[in-house]
Amino acid sequence: MTTKKHETVQVLANLPAGDGYYRIRLSCHRHYERAHPGQFVMVRFPEKVDPLLPRPFSIHRLIKQAGATIGLELLYQVVGKGTRALALRQPGDELSLTGPLGRGFAVPADAAHIKIAAGGVGVAPMIFLLDYLNEQMHDPADIEVFLGGRSHRDLLCLDDFSSLGVPVHLTTDDGSSGDQCLVTDPLEIAVAKNRPDIIFACGPLGMLACVAGIAARHGVVCQVSIEAMMACGVGACLGCAVAGRKSPDKYLHACLNGPVFDTRDLNI
Repeated sequence: MTTKKHETVQVLANLPAGDGYYRIRLSCHRHYERAHPGQFVMVRFPEKVDPLLPRPFSIHRLIKQAGATIGLELLYQVVGKGTRALALRQPGDELSLTGPLGRGFAVPADAAHIKIAAGGVGVAPMIFLLDYLNEQMHDPADIEVFLGGRSHRDLLCLDDFSSLGVPVHLTTDDGSSGDQCLVTDPLEIAVAKNRPDIIFACGPLGMLACVAGIAARHGVVCQVSIEAMMACGVGACLGCAVAGRKSPDKYLHACLNGPVFDTRDLNI
């Protein structure tokens, strides 16, 4: 597992990425070049302001210059005090950063055909994953992305998917873009028609439970990234418990055992 590091970093950019969504770019130590897609960081304000506790964010993308990792990008939605304060940060401002943390996606060496499902801001770790797959010379034509949101305002990273040459199937709850249905509907049709080697998914827990069911019905390996609030990121607070499958009393924790899990290990 990648060694974690606590450091003070600078904001490089903090730009709107949609209606209530932002991309913040942070400087980082070069050890992030060993980070894996699906891992996360804990971000805290160095000054004593509300909120005092750090917040977890998936690594959205690594920033590279001349082949060296010089920064990282986080995609976030403004939903509370912490993210509202984060949206006000300007280039040159400082933040405390700890990471990379957790277990990321594990891409099997023989996985040729891949399907990716994301709901809303659950798309955050998927750009890093696609960048990794691109570096590993995976054919973009063998990767399908299924992206869902409440409305067209919640469909993020479309330019990124286009630049990577990956086909994307869009769904919205209100029909304002793509098909008006759950993102899992076209996913199951596609899985039944052309069974993939693996499914990767991130989004609300209900969506992930449905994706897990699709994978089980069709005998496909599936890894999901669990979105969970946590106060520490290192297993001390135990606030990110997820029910495991081995026993009704067995709980896993997103910060240590995840946030990426094989769905066969979860009871969701």
